[in-house]
Amino acid sequence: MNLPITSLLNRILNGAVRALARAWLLVLPLVLALSLVRMGQTWHFWPDGFVVPGHDVYAALFQGARFDLKVSAIAAFVLLLVLPWISARSYQRIAAVLALLFVLLSFINLHYFGFYKTPIDSLVFGLVEDDTSAVLQTIWHDFPVLRSLLLVALLSYATTLLHRWLVRRAQPDQLLQTRSAWLRFLLVFVAFWALVFAGKGTLREMALQRQHLTITTSQYLNDMVPNGVIALKYAWDSRGQSQNLQDPLIGLHAMGFDSPRAAAEVLGLPHDSDAQVAAALTAHAAIPPGTAKKNLLFFLMESWSAEPMLYQAPHFDVLGRMAPTLDKACHFSNFDSAHAGTHPSLEAILFSTPITPLTLGDVGRHPIPWATAKIARDAGYRTLFVTSVRSGWRDLNRVLQAQGFDEIIDANNLKELYPDATLGLWGVWDDYVFKYLSKRVAAQPANQPLFVFVLTSTNHPPYDLPPEYKRVPRDMALWKGETSESTLLPNLDTYHYAADLLGGFVQEMQRGPRRTDTIIAATGDHNVRSFGVYADPRRRYLVRQVPFVIWGEGLQCGNQLEQPASHRDMFSTLFPLVGIDGPYINSGRNLLKPLAPNPSPMDAPRAMFFTGEARNAQGMWQLGNQRSFVCTSAVAAGAPASRCEFNAKDDQQERARYALLDWNVRISLKK
Repeated sequence: MNLPITSLLNRILNGAVRALARAWLLVLPLVLALSLVRMGQTWHFWPDGFVVPGHDVYAALFQGARFDLKVSAIAAFVLLLVLPWISARSYQRIAAVLALLFVLLSFINLHYFGFYKTPIDSLVFGLVEDDTSAVLQTIWHDFPVLRSLLLVALLSYATTLLHRWLVRRAQPDQLLQTRSAWLRFLLVFVAFWALVFAGKGTLREMALQRQHLTITTSQYLNDMVPNGVIALKYAWDSRGQSQNLQDPLIGLHAMGFDSPRAAAEVLGLPHDSDAQVAAALTAHAAIPPGTAKKNLLFFLMESWSAEPMLYQAPHFDVLGRMAPTLDKACHFSNFDSAHAGTHPSLEAILFSTPITPLTLGDVGRHPIPWATAKIARDAGYRTLFVTSVRSGWRDLNRVLQAQGFDEIIDANNLKELYPDATLGLWGVWDDYVFKYLSKRVAAQPANQPLFVFVLTSTNHPPYDLPPEYKRVPRDMALWKGETSESTLLPNLDTYHYAADLLGGFVQEMQRGPRRTDTIIAATGDHNVRSFGVYADPRRRYLVRQVPFVIWGEGLQCGNQLEQPASHRDMFSTLFPLVGIDGPYINSGRNLLKPLAPNPSPMDAPRAMFFTGEARNAQGMWQLGNQRSFVCTSAVAAGAPASRCEFNAKDDQQERARYALLDWNVRISLKK
């Protein structure tokens, strides 16, 4: 009876030795491959003149290797149940597939960082949510696809060869098979727990998590830490959390608050009950009686970054006909976008939501009470959404109709109105949008104000332009930004094309009969990769910056033009300006209102990026993460340049604002 039991125990023990030895022989080549990609990525994007201490570079690479070990160990741990029993050939195939998958994801992460200036995040799912064909065509046109795939294949093959060499040397299928049971048991015990702790990423502290991606004061180096696997995992987690509207407290808890009342108290809002907090989010100063409603034409300009405007000059013209309009406009020059992608920024602006994508599913088919267009329509406005793209993108044609827009004019409508228009990769050229608007505004009855939300598209990869467009020569010595991107020059041309069209339209309106009853406003949806990765802390504030400009007769711009601000502040500024009242969300502050010496928490001069970053006059940081704070040179007028440190009060207030915006969406739209 003892012999079969002993034989069975020996088989189990030998299988465990074989499984764990095979697992570790999978882990080591994968860690090496991922670390090589990270070192290559760090070198590839390293900006000219960027200097950091050597120990910071080592710290980032070492922390990255820990994450490489973590994901590789977890993969091996998952495979433990099959590794004892599969053949040597199947084992080699598994190693080859894992090597290809891990290396491919890290190369995707590399190019994703090059485009969005951040590791893979939830925007990556736009590949299937956008016009997938157009996205793939853009990738093919704008990235070294074949060269990258060749490098992926070569590194994956080299990783597989290293794995085979290690297997030949270690002989995991025969390892210790004839040694004593106690020695084999000791090996199993040590190897198993070593694999567990490798998957945890540490021996003593909590497991490696998202907050451990911040290891230095350089955001550039911190962005080098995650490999493609862990970045995709965190993106998936964020997306799952954002789509779960059933628990209204998720965002509050993530920002460190037990309830909306606790967050409201931090901001000085009424907080006796949840209902009182919700009411405070839509409470505004009354519009003075007799205020005439004005037309509001709002432009969300594709990839309209703030940096080129810094260098505008006669020999470096990026604005065209817009340049002479700025001296009579309110130009907020220290202004951030809400997101790094068009659709997330569009949702943030229209719905005051940090949760995105919000409207791709059933939520988008039902009216959101505080939607920007609905507020305008309820105030008596005719509401239009005009774009040079096809409105089927992200289901906008259906969503926007449900959210308060009376009409949607897209590339197909413009093609019908202007038969000479060419339908390209994303839609028609932007000049057809402005041709349409000129006629439409002129034809609008004077007794009904007009709200128009415009989305342009030509200033977008692959940076094509109409054949008749005459490119403007520029003295590139006047460009003080980074020059490593091959798309810089064509991007500046499309930037000029879009800004010039907007400037021409503004001039036309300023000369026309509607000049006294029309407000025009414009911002960019996000920055673009052509202008660099902003690794230098002195330039880091530019990474999210876009212009925000308001044109209108008799504007009083106030004292906030150079103060930190962002997308969340726009309609809190524009609606009072044109006489619109209603239950829109107090997502930001009124930028035309004089800034007091000691502003309230709701009026404090700060900017927010809706992925959970904030910026004040001294620096920028990830909400709740003191270690992420980095000083910048974006010092607002009147701010002491010497005081540059993490401000816990600013952080708490920004966490409270973010948490309440998140809570408002979840509590209002959950089923």
